[in-house]
Amino acid sequence: MFDEIQFEKINRLPKYIFAEINELKMAARRAGEDIIDFSMGNPDARTPQPIIDKLCETAQRDKTHGYSASKGIYKLRLAMSNWYKRKYNVELDPETEVVATMGSKEGYVHLVQAISNPGDVAIVPDPTYPIHSQAFILAGANVEKMELKFDEENFEVDEEQFFSDLNDALDNSLPKAKFLVLNFPHNPTTATVTPQFYERVVALAKEKRFYIISDIAYADITFDGYKTPSILEVEGAKDVAVEAYTMSKSYNMAGWRVGFVCGNKKLVGALQSIKSWLDYGMFTPIQVAATVALDYHHYVPEEQIVPLYKKRRDVMLQAFENAGWHMGKPKASMFIWGKIPESCRSMGSLEFSKRLLVEAGVAVSPGVGFGKYGDEYVRIALIENEKRIRQAARNIKRFLKKVEAEKDSN
Repeated sequence: MFDEIQFEKINRLPKYIFAEINELKMAARRAGEDIIDFSMGNPDARTPQPIIDKLCETAQRDKTHGYSASKGIYKLRLAMSNWYKRKYNVELDPETEVVATMGSKEGYVHLVQAISNPGDVAIVPDPTYPIHSQAFILAGANVEKMELKFDEENFEVDEEQFFSDLNDALDNSLPKAKFLVLNFPHNPTTATVTPQFYERVVALAKEKRFYIISDIAYADITFDGYKTPSILEVEGAKDVAVEAYTMSKSYNMAGWRVGFVCGNKKLVGALQSIKSWLDYGMFTPIQVAATVALDYHHYVPEEQIVPLYKKRRDVMLQAFENAGWHMGKPKASMFIWGKIPESCRSMGSLEFSKRLLVEAGVAVSPGVGFGKYGDEYVRIALIENEKRIRQAARNIKRFLKKVEAEKDSN
């Protein structure tokens, strides 16, 4: 009798493409098969011990078990301000320009809920981390996609093309675009930009009057001399931009759910306001431990985390090359955005990913799940050790030979 009642907001969401891979993966594991899983960006290393110790110590205090502050305790917001000062020489007011969130994903979604009106337009490069576009759909806004073009060998964004395409999107948007979403180092493509890119985009935002939401979840994971710039380094950026950061990747704290949104006072204030209605903040011991993590200078992601991912990147590129799958070399993030081998490209990324899982025991994320411009690629997370990476390469080599034999027989 309730069939006629529709949930239009949920109906606007697309089918979750990754679910097909997850179902196949779970079925294979239930059948006792060994699946080498590169499909999810879930860090496999341990959270540093001093952070765990501070959590346990603080949890023993009775007063830390009550409601916390929805925008984050002051010392945590101050620690994030100090992080920006150390890393980027950016001054942030911890009261008005920083809000702590339950992971950057929660902060991003609630920010979009707070600042979007029905019918507003956000420009989002494609491919994209799905929530970057779907948050606006959930808020009743609309998304204008523009293809993200980059060098396929070193994954540097083609900045001239980007601004040409962005200006076209701005000129063609009806109503006029209100937001631009940026995410560099990019998920899923790993693409990177220069500091000059942010100077240009801030100037354009002021000229054409739109806000910028920048996500730097992978800011600390960079290789070969590349350093992630922050949009907030640009003079006047706080007039038009906020930036999201998470401790999930840099500190191996994915399950802890600690993130931040920083920058423009109006946008940060809107997020603080909506969070005051929706939640009471993270468990206080988690916030205290996160404060220690940000202030604990003996633990430096560039020294502890980066070498792990760099080694895995290098091993994977070489091993997969030997298997017959050439991939470009990313300068940042914990992923490889692998263009599907020529012999398999006509399958599309979903079918390729399904066959790779079933026939080679290797799980990856189909690029089409990140947008239509991702369908010639798969995203591979560097979350398995070097031995498992080499085993995956051997399995893939056999799979590619099988595909070639199928083509020859036809």
